Amino acid sequence: MKIVVLDGYTLNPGDLSWEGLAPLGEYTVYDRSASEQIVERAHGAEMILINKVVLSRQMLEQMPGLQYIGVLATGYNIVDLQATSDLGIVVTNVPSYGTSTVAQMVFAHLLNLCQQVAYHHRTVIRGRWSHNPDFCYWDFPLMELDGKTMGIVGYGQIGRAVAKLALAFGMQVLITHRRPLPEMEDGVRQTDLETLFTQSDVVSLHCPLTKTTHHLVDQTTLRWMKPSAFLINTSRGPLIDELALAEALNRGELAGAGLDVLEQEPPPPDSPLFAAKNCFITPHIAWASHEARQRLMNIAVDNVVAFLNGNPQNVVHG
Repeated sequence: MKIVVLDGYTLNPGDLSWEGLAPLGEYTVYDRSASEQIVERAHGAEMILINKVVLSRQMLEQMPGLQYIGVLATGYNIVDLQATSDLGIVVTNVPSYGTSTVAQMVFAHLLNLCQQVAYHHRTVIRGRWSHNPDFCYWDFPLMELDGKTMGIVGYGQIGRAVAKLALAFGMQVLITHRRPLPEMEDGVRQTDLETLFTQSDVVSLHCPLTKTTHHLVDQTTLRWMKPSAFLINTSRGPLIDELALAEALNRGELAGAGLDVLEQEPPPPDSPLFAAKNCFITPHIAWASHEARQRLMNIAVDNVVAFLNGNPQNVVHG
């Protein structure tokens, strides 16, 4: 089998190994592939692995020998699934590899917002503490999480992991889910979206991006939130109307936001969120701990093995 990895760098910038593919066929790894390079590089391949490369019907129709597409991520909207179905191409993804590390990033952002650790570190290094008349100082209200309410929009595996951490901090948890849940942990209560946004001190987004959830956070839902509340998004950037969020932050209608994903990635340099008050942005790294990427690599190779053995796993459908 000829296997081509079209954009392998983000998964493996050099600290992992592709050698798991070696027994499975002849493989070639490209760090990145521009759209005009895809068809040429995939020429003759029976199997291709992609992360964020977009595969259109027009491209796929120029790959007559292609049998398998392995998406090196959980989301698979980069592939035209109607085209792959029509062409008889199997598509798989890698679910559930980053649950713990994404939940950890939620709290990295949240604790930064609560304590302003990075900001206060910078003031110390610049000499302010050394010349301060008092033994301590702080420039923002400091929030204690114990007794506060965490609202979790979407209660899949990551949402449940975030709830577990919130409960450990002494928080109450409100959740929304696509269907009623008969049983939940102590301290967790299912409710409607408006109640969640209205009552939560922190709202964390963990739902898939669909036509219904696109710009789920907009002027209306932001007005529901407490002015003292924080918004965290480690899920999908287009869940948030970014201009509406920037305006809410700048008007003081929301206390802060921690974002690991944006609507356009990489973002334009004039993104309204870059200048928004108390808005902290990380470059889509919640998934990228070494441990999570190794799990992703292992599952991706296992997916290939399962396909070759005639029992494909983690198959996605349109």
